[in-house]
Amino acid sequence: MDPSLKAKAVTRLRNLAPDFTPALKQIAKYILDNPLDFGMDSIRETARKCNTSTYSLVRLSQQVGFESFEAFRAPFRSALLTTVDLQAAPPWLEELRRGDEIDNALADASENTFAIIQRSLERQPPSLIKAVIDQILGSKNVYITAVRASYSMAYYLHYVGRMAVPGLQLIPRHMGSALDELNDATPEDTLIAICFTPYSRETVEACIHAQRNGIKVVLISDFDSISTDFEPDFALVASSVTTHHFGCYVGTLAIIEGLLAGLVAAGGQEVSDRIRSYERLRSETRAYWERKK
Repeated sequence: MDPSLKAKAVTRLRNLAPDFTPALKQIAKYILDNPLDFGMDSIRETARKCNTSTYSLVRLSQQVGFESFEAFRAPFRSALLTTVDLQAAPPWLEELRRGDEIDNALADASENTFAIIQRSLERQPPSLIKAVIDQILGSKNVYITAVRASYSMAYYLHYVGRMAVPGLQLIPRHMGSALDELNDATPEDTLIAICFTPYSRETVEACIHAQRNGIKVVLISDFDSISTDFEPDFALVASSVTTHHFGCYVGTLAIIEGLLAGLVAAGGQEVSDRIRSYERLRSETRAYWERKK
């Protein structure tokens, strides 16, 4: 996307704002004051923060010259790719910039990685992370679900996390469905769902089913509300915008790493002993390849 589009949209919004109705002026002021949040948030979240309706956001977008809210938000979201404040570009990145087209593509992706990690982590209040950790540790069972690319994140969270929290269960298992696995879940349990645009129907349905049955839902996603049919009890929002077609998961992984660190710290000596027992088991069974002496 043309990097100048955001600046043009801001200029047009600023020029038109004096002629807006009071309600639209309020929205315009919010966007001008909070361009980063506007680029990240869903239309429902933006409406909540502006204390307005989604219809008013669409109307404002059209008055500024865009067909839809998504079209208006797009240049702001694209600008998030490289908004991280680096004190100084590392030498290797500067060297890439002097290279060919592929070198510059790698440089763009590297800067985007820095930006996504920073943007994802700064959006997680410590109180929220602590609340999620307490919810996990206080649950009888914790189900983790995701599909396709997001499944890799769920697998990692489960593989490492179960050493600290034995009640973690990765679903679906054995080619079943997440709904089947949740059939016996109770309000004493928690569902962690990892889901990014375009949202998986199976994952969304699992969240809806869980909430209807009193199961707490922890959502890790690019928006805090991905369906009108359920509202997560906890939402960890990660940036996933990229320089290529597919979503970027480094922000998600950074959030998961924070959760794992918190779980280990909160678990105390019991968790440390459990992790060491896994290490002993793998050593005794020669699970790892060793270089011949």
